Parts: sequence; C-alpha cells; structure tokens
Amino acid sequence: MVDTGTISSVAPPQTVADSIESAKIAARIAAENKGQEIVVIDLSKQTSVFDCFVIATGTSRRQLHAIAEEIDRELRRRGEIRISISGYDESHWIALDYGGVVVHLFDEEHRRFYDLEGLWADGVRVDLSNVLRATGAQPSGF
Repeated sequence: MVDTGTISSVAPPQTVADSIESAKIAARIAAENKGQEIVVIDLSKQTSVFDCFVIATGTSRRQLHAIAEEIDRELRRRGEIRISISGYDESHWIALDYGGVVVHLFDEEHRRFYDLEGLWADGVRVDLSNVLRATGAQPSGF
C-alpha cells in the first residue's frame, strides 16, 4: 500500500535526463498494469518546477491503486523520493510527485475533464514506443 503521507524532505537535484528515465520507468509500469493512453511530456523548457509529467488512464479504483503502488515501489528502488501523493483515497486522479517527475493517474472522465495534455500542449512528448513495446501496450495518440 502506498504511504499517503507527505514526505517533508526535498528530492535531491537531478538532471532532465534522469527525470525522463524515471518517467519512462513509470510509463512502463503503468503499461504492465494495463494502464491506457500513457503519455510522458517533457516540460523542462516550460517550467522550472518539474521536468516532466507521466499521464495514464485506469479503468477502476483498484487498478489506479495498483499502478500507483507499483510505480512508487520501483521509483523508490531507483532512489527517487516521493515528495507528496494526492487523490489516493478518492482515486479519480492520483498524483505522485517526485520533484522532477509528476505522475498523474486518472479515471477516463477526469482525464478528459482536466486535459493536462491540452494545458501543457507546448511540452514535448517523449517517444515511448521502445519502452512500451515489451508490454504490448501502444503509445497514446490522445
């Protein structure tokens, strides 16, 4: 189970390349857990607050929790420090903040409503074809 408390320490500095690598790992894990419409957006040129978003859609509360827990487990193993988690109990939109990477897991209705891809349309989509190939998932055309 994901610890839903906020960690008070700040994540160590990392490069944009490190953030994108962590984002690709999160995308792979989302795909392995049957997440859909998976996107990684490089926002390093748009904001200094974070480097990239991972966005994925789940079909149920249980699936969103499983994806969040597996991403958290693997990124912690990689040395990432989760700064905060939001929405875990409600499970319509779970946000996992690792400093350089913010993972957004939505149900379909909330993903379309909030349209992060539209809000951050000036970001650069990261090619996930190699990352997702082994999982059988297709990159999002969202």
